[in-house]
Amino acid sequence: MIPIFIIFALIALDQITKYIVLAKLQPVKQVVLINGFFNLTYVENRGAAFGAMQGARWFFVILAVIVTVAVAFYYYKMEKTKQNLWLRVALVMIVGGTVGNVIDRFFRGFVVDFLDFIIFGYDFPVFNVADILIVIGTLILAGYILLADIKRGDEK
Repeated sequence: MIPIFIIFALIALDQITKYIVLAKLQPVKQVVLINGFFNLTYVENRGAAFGAMQGARWFFVILAVIVTVAVAFYYYKMEKTKQNLWLRVALVMIVGGTVGNVIDRFFRGFVVDFLDFIIFGYDFPVFNVADILIVIGTLILAGYILLADIKRGDEK
């Protein structure tokens, strides 16, 4: 039951930040916080990662619902052991981020992005809290899979 509360807390964090951005940042479009490194920039992302597939709103909503249901089903079927802790953390983060962005797509027709970094002169694509959750969750999942595969290789 605790993962549901954590997922709701992650979704709430994402939606609260987006609400603040819509209320305060949308009218001004951009606030420079650290010149040449970090800005808050209001962006309406109507596509996928980095703005790909613009206008495919319902495709992304349906895909996200299918992925969320599949991950939730897997989560509740898996053994709740210490060995699976990082896998469970990864799945909770991925679901929380996915649902956060689906809420945007469903109710607004676009995802609100606002975190804008310039790293070594490269203007990185603008993103949000849900995107952070999805990326970190996916990295944890990849690490878990790689370590599990290495561990299985050692046992052979």
